[in-house]
Amino acid sequence: MAAIIKRLLQAGERIRVLAVDDSVVIRRLVTHALEQHPAIEVVGTAANGVIALQKIPQVNPDVLTLDIEMPEMDGLETLRRIRREYPHLRVIMFSTLTERGGAVTLEALSLGADDYVAKASNEGSLDRSMARLREELVPKIKQFFHIPAPNSAVARPSPEQAPVFPPAWRSTKVQPKVVAIGVSTGGPTALSEILPKLPAGFPLPVLVVQHMPPLFTRLLAERLHSICQLPVEEGSQGALLDGGRILVAPGDFHMKVSSNGKGVRVDLDQSPPQNSCRPAVDALFASVGEVYGGAVIAVILTGMGQDGLRGTRILKAQGASVLAQDEASSVVWGMPGAVVNAGLTDRVLPLDQIVPEILRMVGRA
Repeated sequence: MAAIIKRLLQAGERIRVLAVDDSVVIRRLVTHALEQHPAIEVVGTAANGVIALQKIPQVNPDVLTLDIEMPEMDGLETLRRIRREYPHLRVIMFSTLTERGGAVTLEALSLGADDYVAKASNEGSLDRSMARLREELVPKIKQFFHIPAPNSAVARPSPEQAPVFPPAWRSTKVQPKVVAIGVSTGGPTALSEILPKLPAGFPLPVLVVQHMPPLFTRLLAERLHSICQLPVEEGSQGALLDGGRILVAPGDFHMKVSSNGKGVRVDLDQSPPQNSCRPAVDALFASVGEVYGGAVIAVILTGMGQDGLRGTRILKAQGASVLAQDEASSVVWGMPGAVVNAGLTDRVLPLDQIVPEILRMVGRA
């Protein structure tokens, strides 16, 4: 799916949301969870995809929350229709944390869904369920928009819209020994586009942190393995970092690396989340810096927030090379934008130029 640049809301304008779910309980939960936010307005609900497609031109939403399992027209078919008829409409899928839920969610992301949230589980009370849903859903809706400060007469873009490009870094002359990639919103699609371009015989290990829960990361690794020329698997404790192998951090674990003199291995831990994330890009990047110093190619791809910024500072101080995805090809330019605006990048590139630049850097162009 083509990237859509963040839309700048005008002062007083609210994000319009259409909630689509066959469960009346979920529709009410979404409505109540969002209605208290001053920048968000629920403009309608629909019980299935057929009704949703009828309502879109009537209520003109900016964002659709979309269930997967629905009668008459399910979430995937609804998504296909939306991408054909309303390509600029943001879509957030509601997923269950199950094997089928994870697989269908990855399919939805590949079809052009922008993000997903886990369906509310039994939290013991409606208030707790609503609070958890609000905590997860509101940031994922807001990430696609520039929202003016309250009471501001003139809407001003965030710093992301005016990146500062400092003089180019003088990268280390050390031959790179590892590629470390951090990615979040839009990541499964971005990874599916670039990782298959790494050729068989690629000499370096590739480590990936994608913000996803347990099970989803395993399914993502399996999906990538089926389309890549290199083997892809979920990282496991003690796994050896071999050249030409891609390891994806498992959900709910930080993936770090350590060296015992006999090789570099994966260390998994459940220390506190960093940037509200576990796995965290910062955790991986910091440990990669401890082991490899400046012999690292760090890549920051599309994603919400600033995870990876602190770790990139650590790597850059040691002379590592840093590549960032550009705004035009990112679903959300939060993570790469933070690194670019901090002046930490060697190159800011469209997604389709990331792998050619990596190959050039390792002498495989």
